[in-house]
Amino acid sequence: MSDGDEEPEESADAPAPDVDVETLQERLDDAVDALESAETEAGLDDVEAILDAVESDLEAADLPEPEEEDEEAPAEALESWLSELREDLEAQRGPYAEDVVAAVEDAQSTLESTRWTEQGEQALQTAVSTYLDDAGEALDETFVGGEVADPEALAEELDEVVDAVDAAALDPDENAETIEALTEATDALTAGVEDAQEWDDLSVRQKLRAEGYYEVMGQKRKDFPPEWTALKQWEQRENVEMILLCLEHMGDTEFMERHCLEALKRVASPEALDEIGQRAARRNTLAVEIVGRIGSEDGIEHVVDFVDAEGNPDLRTTALKSLGEIGSEDTTQDVANQLVADNESVRSRAARSLGLIGDTRAIEPLTDVLADDDSDTVRASAAWALVQIGTERALEAAAEYADDRAYIVEQEAEKAADALDADAAEAAA
Repeated sequence: MSDGDEEPEESADAPAPDVDVETLQERLDDAVDALESAETEAGLDDVEAILDAVESDLEAADLPEPEEEDEEAPAEALESWLSELREDLEAQRGPYAEDVVAAVEDAQSTLESTRWTEQGEQALQTAVSTYLDDAGEALDETFVGGEVADPEALAEELDEVVDAVDAAALDPDENAETIEALTEATDALTAGVEDAQEWDDLSVRQKLRAEGYYEVMGQKRKDFPPEWTALKQWEQRENVEMILLCLEHMGDTEFMERHCLEALKRVASPEALDEIGQRAARRNTLAVEIVGRIGSEDGIEHVVDFVDAEGNPDLRTTALKSLGEIGSEDTTQDVANQLVADNESVRSRAARSLGLIGDTRAIEPLTDVLADDDSDTVRASAAWALVQIGTERALEAAAEYADDRAYIVEQEAEKAADALDADAAEAAA
């Protein structure tokens, strides 16, 4: 019960007192006047408080709905005006010292993470040197730097300005002129960094020219495009770095990619293995072949998974050939597993690769193939492989087929028999 002195409670659904469209408009008009006259951060804080109060009352108010369908609701109009005033308020704030620091740090990040041309590096040096002078004048300090064109070193030189701005503890009202001068200088630094020439700004030919790719051509411009002429010259010099450079910049064209890869196949340098391995991983058959030509055991990981690539016998046979050329006994089992593949070409290539590897553990499965395979081509490959392994046991296994029904098998068996006779004659001598 009430004792008679308490104020009656307002209904939860009742609108806030004195909150109608006209009142809210007047309060926003007052906020506009206050914003125009605000000259300090404190004054702007007062304007923000006015806007917060209007927003709160606007949310609680039960304003009328528009009479016409196409007419804007009063609440929506007020909300739009309120939003615009908040944007104007934020635009009028600052600048702040922390904004200067953030912009300098952004410039540092760009300096360090971007690849620049020589011309771009010179422009960066000028931009940083000018900024150090202007920032030093604003802070009444001396910053020494800007004497080198190395972007990472230039980024480190800007640390002095960041440290000095942090240490100055600049107040947005009391030190407004200093902050404004720093902001103007930092804007110029940002523009200078943005305008400096990046490597990605260059065309493909500009990049190749900058790397000295065309220097090898002289007056030789026989082929088109000219990059092909230069590629041939670099191949003759076995300059893998330049071949890879051409592949990097022009490898997205089928014509130049093929010629670059063919050049790398002929040079067959381990220097190209990483790049070729990446292309092999994309099931590029020519790249898989090049891995074998290079012959490094480091290349095994790039091709071994393709020996059982279902549905692609060409890729499988190329991978098997590459493993044979690499010649590591670590892959003997992977290759031998393909002696029972459904595809005849795959079985034949597996047998020949085992011969190139030369692992005596392959003698027994090769002997089985020679005896049982339905394809004479595969059997001939098995006989050839046994001859390549060349141990007495391997030669004896092949020599048994000197009178084979298939001429191609018989030829390999006769080679095995001749080798055994030669070994016997040498032993008897």
